[in-house]
Amino acid sequence: MRRWIKNESVVDDGERTHLLEDNGEDESDDEVEKKVGLIGIDGSLEGKVNVDGGDYIRTNPFHAFRIGSTTSTSSLSDASEYESGFASVIHKLKGAIRMRPDFEYEDYTTIDWVRDTSMELKRKKNRLAKHVWYRQALDAVSGWVLLMAVGALCGIFAGLIDIGAEWLSDIREGVCKNAIWLSRKQCCWAEELAMEDQVCKLWSTWGEIFNYSDADNKNMTGGSFTVRYLFYIGWAILFALICTFLVQRISPYASGSGIPEVKTILSGFVIRGYFSLWTLFVKAIGMILAVAAGLSLGKEGPLVHVACCCGSALSFLSEKFRVNEAKKREILSAASAAGVAVAFGAPIGGVLFSLEEVSYFFPHKTMWRSFFAAMVGAIVLSNLNPFRSGKIVKFSVHFDYPWYWFELFPFMVIGIFGGLYGALFNRLNLWWCGIRKNTRLSKYPTTEVVMITFITALCSYPNMYTRLFSAEVIASLFSECKKESVNPICTHDINESIFLLLLACAFKAAITIFTFGIQVPSGLFIPTMFVGATFGRVVGIITSQIVSQYETSYVIRTSCPDISSCITPGLYAMIGAAAALGGVTRMTVSLVVIMFELTGGLTYILPLMLAILISKWVGDAFNKEGIYDRHIAFKQYPFLDNKHQFVKNTQAKHVMQPPHDSGKTPIVLPTKGLTIGFLEKILSSTKFIGFPVVDNTKDMRVIGYTLRKELAAKLEDYLETEVRDHGDICIFKEYVHESDEQHHIVHADCLDLSDCVHEDVFQVAATMPVSTVLQLFRRLGVRQALVIHEGRLVGILTKKDLIFHLHLVQTGQFDQFQLEQELRQRG
Repeated sequence: MRRWIKNESVVDDGERTHLLEDNGEDESDDEVEKKVGLIGIDGSLEGKVNVDGGDYIRTNPFHAFRIGSTTSTSSLSDASEYESGFASVIHKLKGAIRMRPDFEYEDYTTIDWVRDTSMELKRKKNRLAKHVWYRQALDAVSGWVLLMAVGALCGIFAGLIDIGAEWLSDIREGVCKNAIWLSRKQCCWAEELAMEDQVCKLWSTWGEIFNYSDADNKNMTGGSFTVRYLFYIGWAILFALICTFLVQRISPYASGSGIPEVKTILSGFVIRGYFSLWTLFVKAIGMILAVAAGLSLGKEGPLVHVACCCGSALSFLSEKFRVNEAKKREILSAASAAGVAVAFGAPIGGVLFSLEEVSYFFPHKTMWRSFFAAMVGAIVLSNLNPFRSGKIVKFSVHFDYPWYWFELFPFMVIGIFGGLYGALFNRLNLWWCGIRKNTRLSKYPTTEVVMITFITALCSYPNMYTRLFSAEVIASLFSECKKESVNPICTHDINESIFLLLLACAFKAAITIFTFGIQVPSGLFIPTMFVGATFGRVVGIITSQIVSQYETSYVIRTSCPDISSCITPGLYAMIGAAAALGGVTRMTVSLVVIMFELTGGLTYILPLMLAILISKWVGDAFNKEGIYDRHIAFKQYPFLDNKHQFVKNTQAKHVMQPPHDSGKTPIVLPTKGLTIGFLEKILSSTKFIGFPVVDNTKDMRVIGYTLRKELAAKLEDYLETEVRDHGDICIFKEYVHESDEQHHIVHADCLDLSDCVHEDVFQVAATMPVSTVLQLFRRLGVRQALVIHEGRLVGILTKKDLIFHLHLVQTGQFDQFQLEQELRQRG
């Protein structure tokens, strides 16, 4: 069921109406569609519609913006019309302040970075004045202690998830006879046979359990093949069903990778419950089940979400992080770095990932804290030793042969493939997500998960490269072929290996398009690396064959002293994995560091840089954004990307509300002349989170800004003391001139709202270029700005107004939008 809001004003003091808010009336889809026609569920701007006489802009699927009408102070009806609604509004607002002081911001709103920074400075000043030195020292150390706990928790969760995913993945093919809770590697640990010759007496396949012949079990033929095939599919569907059930019934926020939402939250957006404890546990368990189901997804990306859940939960133990959203985001940035560190065994890469891809603000102190949290997480993971190798490096390479200049050409080919694949994948995945939202498929998420799981298992089992655990296959692709090697890639016929690798590459690339975005925890790193590694390995094998065929040529003879070690296909697989990741995510510096930390192949940093750079160039030629940024735009999150440049010659007056040529003024609170009844009417008839305070409605000289919650709490306290009249006066006493008669009114006879005024509100000139306004919002984290013209307040500009304006400009609809506004005003 969709719910729509009818916002009676274009004036948005801080935020527009937030998601999932409604006007108190539930309407069925049919009723809504009769009124507004087919609404674009994907959030695309499709023009405007008319609902109950009001013009709406089709934007986010959860709400609509109304344009072209402003509620002026003179048009408000009598106070009696609002009394019943006002009581409930006041009760909710006061409860939000009194019951949960740490929840200062409402859900689906943007935090005020400037105000939170000012609050932190005041808190430090008060602590210095009131507390002794050891309490001050504890306050300074609390952040580091908190980050140590965050890093440790991330390491523990990562280790448990790795162990659990490996165990359940192996169950699809068999069990350990003496201990079913052990994975194949753990079961055969004593014999040291699990990964060498694939023979282990302690491990039984499902064909062996059902007593099929040794020949059938060994060659995977006859009844043994059928039974193992059916168990493989059955276990996969069971794991997927449990996973999607947990996500849909307990914590829907646990689905997806979580990185788009983490980026949006770190930019200042508030999504309550996204980092809850329920989300943490469902995400962790769901990752194990989703990977064990054999779905084409990874657990590395969602570990960033898990790390942020840990950081958010632990931040409630410290007052300075609990009550200050801006400070809490410092912990979340460091937690993101720790998440990547434990996901790949790459602590330095994790810090760079947080800087390049996730964090919105990354000061020097946050960098050091991120480094510390990543280090602690890596240490804990190393001691847990989930890979039984004594290392945190997941895909360690054991060769360091030099590479030669003539290999630059195949490296460039791999880079071009990575860019093309990334551009194509991003476009097709967004296309499928749009279909999922716009059709009846959105009503059957469980059916979609089961069908994709069934198709994945059905097509994966016949090919050994798609049947096995994806991380194990990638490790095999990165490995070197030696004479004594039992790696199937090395022992099979070359033509057969090339065919199976290309088949696995094509299948994985295709099925991931439909898998990423279903109702299970899903990451992109491992399947993307799989696609790139298989293609790179094929290029490496072909290059090796060419070099062997032309070994007597001058170029080969003078460059390679030893033909047997001249070309290393494992290096090509490693470069292919990096190129594919670069094409999909458009990461650069952090990806290079992650790859050489992940593999230990520092020798090959230059080929990695070349392939990643080319893949980004090629991908940017088709679309400028990586997959996470595109999903942010698809989900219509209010995110101002620092990477984008704005070149349109527009000004603040073109973005502000109400429109500059409408002749209307925003709703304001004058410092004098207010009554209790008038204030009640404003609070009950609008949904704005705050209001500008002006000297008077004639001059419109700005005094400051006041928040709706604070006004509501102050007003209820005043009304609870004794019987009050709606004609009682409200005054901002500190801002009324002493010569004014209202300055001398006794406090008991009026409601003084002076302490609700925030003077640190940003003001911009109406003629300021939008490009400058964007920099102000991006770099300072401004929540709203008051637009001034010749000393008068003429409008209000919010973050969502800017995003809406950018959308109009980027889609070429700005000129048409202005024309429609002018025609509406004339009409």
